Amino acid sequence: MTEVSSSLTMNQGKALLNTRSIITMLLISVAYLLLSRLLVGYKSDQVFLVVLANVLYFASRVTRKLITGFSIFIVYWVIFDYMKAFPNYEYNQVHIGSLYELEKSIFGFSVSGTVLTPNEYWNLYHNSFLDVLSGIFYLTWVPVPMAFAIYLFFKKKDQFIYFCLSFLLVNLIGFVIYYIYPAAPPWYVQQHGFEFIANTPGNTGGLSRFDAFFHTPVFSSIYEKSSNVFAAMPSLHSSYPVLVLYYGLKNRLGRINILFAILMLGIWFSAVYTSHHYVLDVIAGLCCALTGIAAFKWLNRKGPVRWLSGTMIRATA
Repeated sequence: MTEVSSSLTMNQGKALLNTRSIITMLLISVAYLLLSRLLVGYKSDQVFLVVLANVLYFASRVTRKLITGFSIFIVYWVIFDYMKAFPNYEYNQVHIGSLYELEKSIFGFSVSGTVLTPNEYWNLYHNSFLDVLSGIFYLTWVPVPMAFAIYLFFKKKDQFIYFCLSFLLVNLIGFVIYYIYPAAPPWYVQQHGFEFIANTPGNTGGLSRFDAFFHTPVFSSIYEKSSNVFAAMPSLHSSYPVLVLYYGLKNRLGRINILFAILMLGIWFSAVYTSHHYVLDVIAGLCCALTGIAAFKWLNRKGPVRWLSGTMIRATA
């Protein structure tokens, strides 16, 4: 009789947990869709995200833990998407000519008697091999961190949470700088000069040559969804591989770290080669990553962040 009662109690507990989970996820999903519609309008991406999150949350115990951990990435994506509702150029002056001139004064070099920035040089002397190579490198900037996070999830849960929270912190630092120092990318200067044009749509820059080579709209479909083109400084594209390499070295992954280092250098080169970033933007991205890593290590020894990381580790254990 006691065993039957215990069994009923456990089943009721599970039912209560499931009911609570369903209600919580439903409320979060509806609130997200309503807020998204209010701020940035309806998009199919939002529905896909909600469906995917709910499927993973309720599919199994393992997938629930996976999506719980990856909720940190979801927070990043939502914040990035909502930035469209609050363009940074409405809060501070956009730096166009001043950043270009600074780049030229530090990294410019003379070609046939004319001083060019590295972007301008590669815009003149690009070739198909580098077009394809740079496109391949640029395509790794999200899949590699995500794949690395999945690896850590199954191998080292604590490192998985630390990596995800570091990733979020690095992005938050970058987002703050976007609003303090709005900056135009090199392709903007090449196409529009130094005149500020609000609501300028996203552009593939030199990555258009990759699309043209393969006759596919890979990058055009990505950059048409850009939250804000005046967010070139720092280059978060350049920050992510630094974060991956750091945690790869920290977890002693051996030869795979050589690949991470090659991807990091390749993305840095591609950012400049395709006129999406100045060398200064890349350096700022490196500094942003190192600052985020150091800040997380310090904050993780403190109350709120330490509690959050501990809670997330237990939730995904």
